[in-house]
Amino acid sequence: QVQLEESGGGLVQAGGSLRLSCAASERTISNYVMAWFRQAPGKERVFVATIRGDGSRAYYADSVKRRFTISIDNAKNTATLQMNSLKPEDTAVYYCAARQGRDYFCSGHGADYWGQGTQVTVSS
Repeated sequence: QVQLEESGGGLVQAGGSLRLSCAASERTISNYVMAWFRQAPGKERVFVATIRGDGSRAYYADSVKRRFTISIDNAKNTATLQMNSLKPEDTAVYYCAARQGRDYFCSGHGADYWGQGTQVTVSS
């Protein structure tokens, strides 16, 4: 059982930046694919970004390309999401997810494990 714990959410003005972290209890995060999803009020949870645990190629939702960067710190068993140029429409609860193996996933159904979520609020 892998436990994921997100941190780094908060309130920021439009145009600002936040850095989310996802700490995994698993000591070999390189054996997993990590992803971030988000869920805005009244909407479904949607894919944001994904990366293999070895830090190889990442994929992003069109809505966050060139603004968000997902990365892996294997020494800290942590996946991070650097969010720049934030917009009010980025406001959501952000969830970290993990899937064992090397297959990327962009659907919540592909996740084996979830974090509890962290709130990101972007004011206009």
